[in-house]
Amino acid sequence: MLLQKTNFTRLLTVALCMGAAACSRETTPEPAAVGAHATTANATAPGFPEGFESGTKASYTAGTVSLASGSWTFTDALLGNTTSDAKTGTQSARLRNSGALSMTFDLSGGAGVVTVDHAAFGTNGGSTWELWASANGGTSYAKVGSTVSTTSATLQTVSFTVNQPGPVRLQVRKTDGSSNRLNIDNITVNGSGTPPPPPPPGDGGGGTPPPSTGGKKFLFDAGHAETAGNADWIIMGSNNAAPRFPSPAQSGITASTPESYWTGALSSWGVALVKLGNTVESLPQGVAITYGNTSNPQDLANYNVYVVDEPNTLFTASEKAAIVRFVQNGGGLFMISDHNISDRNNDGYDSPAIWNDLMSNNGVQANPFGFSIELTNFSETSTNVSTVASPVLNGTQGAVHQMVFNNGASVAVNSSAAKGLIWKSSASQASSTGIMCASSTFGTGRVVVVSDSSPADDGTGEPGNNLFPGWAGEANGDHARLHLNASLWLAKQQ
Repeated sequence: MLLQKTNFTRLLTVALCMGAAACSRETTPEPAAVGAHATTANATAPGFPEGFESGTKASYTAGTVSLASGSWTFTDALLGNTTSDAKTGTQSARLRNSGALSMTFDLSGGAGVVTVDHAAFGTNGGSTWELWASANGGTSYAKVGSTVSTTSATLQTVSFTVNQPGPVRLQVRKTDGSSNRLNIDNITVNGSGTPPPPPPPGDGGGGTPPPSTGGKKFLFDAGHAETAGNADWIIMGSNNAAPRFPSPAQSGITASTPESYWTGALSSWGVALVKLGNTVESLPQGVAITYGNTSNPQDLANYNVYVVDEPNTLFTASEKAAIVRFVQNGGGLFMISDHNISDRNNDGYDSPAIWNDLMSNNGVQANPFGFSIELTNFSETSTNVSTVASPVLNGTQGAVHQMVFNNGASVAVNSSAAKGLIWKSSASQASSTGIMCASSTFGTGRVVVVSDSSPADDGTGEPGNNLFPGWAGEANGDHARLHLNASLWLAKQQ
């Protein structure tokens, strides 16, 4: 987004862009609890969250497994990695009958709030299960909270308030005794008085790791020239660099915290997600995008949703494969594009070209999401919102009635996996082109695309970047509702 210009200047700018194959941002100023129970007083227990990504156990025979958090005993349980196993990475625990997962080690810092992701295996029927805790090394256990009923085949999050000082160990028990199989994943433990760990070496550094809140983890890409030119598509940063953990620490965010707590054009988005009980991180410049690499602390398997707002450098072959596999295995991807000829860093590629390259040449599957970015450039306010019920348009954050583009592109869908949500005013809702926002599924994951970066912009950023608010302004464009509903849908929180 640049300074406000007259229509004559806009035409001149477009003409220059056509000749130079490079254009900066919009020429018109932009007007203006889902997560589980949270506790910010307790830090994440060492070794957690436990995502069951390490270790191998292919049979239901009782045995111990060495996981990232420590050794666990699996009774009538295994580590499942099939397409029918609900999981956010490559594998999750799978229980049958009266199976159990039992820690064989104690948490010296105790346990505050514990969260667990759970889902039915494949097309299996429902199961019930419980969380139990022991304060005497496993000699005896006490039930924590209520019995949980699992019916959905997609992972859901439930939280338990343990509030038990150390030492304490935990156990998950399947209680219905049926042959229906149950997937358990992403166990998070807020310790009791344990100081937060420092950032792992080589992760880009910066800031303070957030305490686990029982919500989902959102990763905002900041390593593909998102601050090139006059852009500022990060949640927080300075000198065009974003640290992994935004500062001040997100543990200080309360219901009344303003978006100015962080400085970045996406700070409103990040602060709002934290207020909903989630945690946010940035992927700094130079940090690898991987999937399934346990030595990378910012491997995509460690997150629920990956947000990329107008990338301006191409993804490498390995990065493209990692992103597609992340979605295929249950991750959520929020893709934001900009208009045609919007190459901010003059490297020959703008965001439509970069996204289309990822979807057509990723080494995993061509056209995985069932849509492409059209090479267009338009500005308009559209109320052509889908009449078909959608949690993205009518979610917990409110209903979306219109969308405002200031120099954006459009989307074309070409598969039944993708569906339009908002169209240009002139388009029919039966049309597969002229779409401003769409959603898709691939494997067990989800994708949302918005083909203009204006709606997410909250108008703040690095000094010298003259940005304009599209997040909450512009005649009630409903952009905050859209982006938050979409974020929660991608995280499978609605």
